[in-house]
Amino acid sequence: MGAPPNLSRRLLLEGPVRVADGAGGYTEGWAPLGQVWGEVKPRTGRDAAGLSRMGVKITVRAAPQGAPSRPTPSQRFRDGARLFHIDAVTESDPGGRFLICYATEEGAT
Repeated sequence: MGAPPNLSRRLLLEGPVRVADGAGGYTEGWAPLGQVWGEVKPRTGRDAAGLSRMGVKITVRAAPQGAPSRPTPSQRFRDGARLFHIDAVTESDPGGRFLICYATEEGAT
């Protein structure tokens, strides 16, 4: 078994919300769901049409299926001004102690 992940980054887990726009429609925004400690490691990156996209692997402590603290692909992590949109979530080991979140960080080049 390898060394445990270094969960030294405090990340804010955010979920999408709909907010009425006053004209019968809505706008989409983000609401905080809680803070988690994680390890963020770069994976791959690319630059397309002036928008850089960096793949990252974020490891956090596991939470049961359906728990509000368990990240899902419709959510994102915030680290200050940096945003990581979650693409997929899986258990990191058979014991299910940690979750691996494959995410994408976007930013203008």
